[in-house]
Amino acid sequence: MGEQQAGRARADDGDLGTHAPTFRGGRPRGKGPFAPDPSRGTPRGPAPGRRVWPAACRTASVPEVNTQAEIDQEIEAAAQQPGGPQPRIDYAPYRSSVLRHPKQPLHLVDPESVELWAPAFGHRDVADDEADLTIQHAGTPLGERIVVTGRVLDGDGRPVAGQLVEVWQANAAGRYRHQRDQHPAPHDPNFTGVGRCLTGPDGTYRFQTIKPGPYPWRNHLNAWRPAHIHFSVFGTEFTQRLVTQMYFPGDPLFRYDPIYQSITDPKARELLVAQYDHDLTTPEWNTGYRWDVVLTGTHRTPLDTGDPS
Repeated sequence: MGEQQAGRARADDGDLGTHAPTFRGGRPRGKGPFAPDPSRGTPRGPAPGRRVWPAACRTASVPEVNTQAEIDQEIEAAAQQPGGPQPRIDYAPYRSSVLRHPKQPLHLVDPESVELWAPAFGHRDVADDEADLTIQHAGTPLGERIVVTGRVLDGDGRPVAGQLVEVWQANAAGRYRHQRDQHPAPHDPNFTGVGRCLTGPDGTYRFQTIKPGPYPWRNHLNAWRPAHIHFSVFGTEFTQRLVTQMYFPGDPLFRYDPIYQSITDPKARELLVAQYDHDLTTPEWNTGYRWDVVLTGTHRTPLDTGDPS
């Protein structure tokens, strides 16, 4: 596989997007955790002269509000320390990683016993139309229609066929269909933002979706996540699950994002970003991006080393 052709992902981000949807087969029905909450009130503004967090960004885990400039200084300082191709699990600019990264030695487990508790992926086989996130409702979702495709490979560059690939994402306005996402961006009634498919004989997956927008998160004052799509990929066993995310090229928020910057190796960070591929575009219909996932070996996709909850 030529690295000039494909980007690769990094670990899950620990924000709202880490709450992976439960796939039960078929199209979403507008119920459950990804449905709008009708009891939600209209956000009220702060008292005059008072600076407060938006409701969606308040959290007891952040004892003080840091500015972007302070976070930038911490990112710059962390970049001077030795790093590698994987995300740093204890990365000070990414505030919640300090609280939730593993602090005890890992325990070896019997793979067979783990698989007895493996997830069930639905009550029916994966349907072809589940890979098209733009046709899950009666109307057409708003935003830029895109195709995202690539291959799932092992460490030797061989395709991994018949593997489950799941995705979830925010809508074009940067809002998830999730009751915890309360920031004042509109829901799209025609977009749920979840899909799945099986890789083909050559390891290829393909999704049609809407390009997600950036969104605010809880790390610091005026913190914004770059646009991204979350991926869950299984290898040949349930114990080989990889939860990660794909970014888009040229995003100006990269330099400000502690999650993206938690991989301190610049070349490794570049592998997180998909490449625009004009051959994937369809005239007057969609643009296209290509992005490969490597499960094992020295070129494997960076793993989620934190607690995804």
